[in-house]
Amino acid sequence: MNGRRSVAQYRAMDLFMFALIMAVFETIVVTAARRWFPSEPWAVSVVPAVTAIVLMRWGPWAAIHAGLGGAVFCFMSRASGAQYIIYIIGNLVALGALAIRKQWTPEGIRESTAKSLAFALAVTLLMQLGRAVLAVLMGNPIAAALGFFTTDVVTLLFTLVLIWIARRLDGIFEDQKHYLLRVHEQEKEERGGF
Repeated sequence: MNGRRSVAQYRAMDLFMFALIMAVFETIVVTAARRWFPSEPWAVSVVPAVTAIVLMRWGPWAAIHAGLGGAVFCFMSRASGAQYIIYIIGNLVALGALAIRKQWTPEGIRESTAKSLAFALAVTLLMQLGRAVLAVLMGNPIAAALGFFTTDVVTLLFTLVLIWIARRLDGIFEDQKHYLLRVHEQEKEERGGF
């Protein structure tokens, strides 16, 4: 055995690590907000940022993180069954950003600060839109559904900062097939073309 992983093995490990990181930090953030700021009308979440990063890395595989993020948020918030549906399914609407990824290309997004931040904005707003629409469809008043946009302003800012940082780190905010090929070519060049 040569010690190399297949792309499928690398992807599974990568998806697991991002899911674990997201679940741990979402748990910390929700617990802290419930304990220290229980009456504040805003929320902070790492789910949109992690979902945007995984969307860039692996495309539709980010559905795992969008849905899991909604489930973790609901579990830690002691949510009702209806809220689980709203957050898990609503977060999946963020996959609509795949159209942007296809149109602008992952490399085009990664190389442009404006496109990277616009992509992150789209992921966050699509999550909020998905949750708002589901909330209304499930009988909640429109005013309550608008709360998904107003209470997540801090999350939006947090997401933009995290994506701005992530795009500056080599390979983090990058299509992983492209990244692996790029690294392989660099290693080949360093070994003298072998």
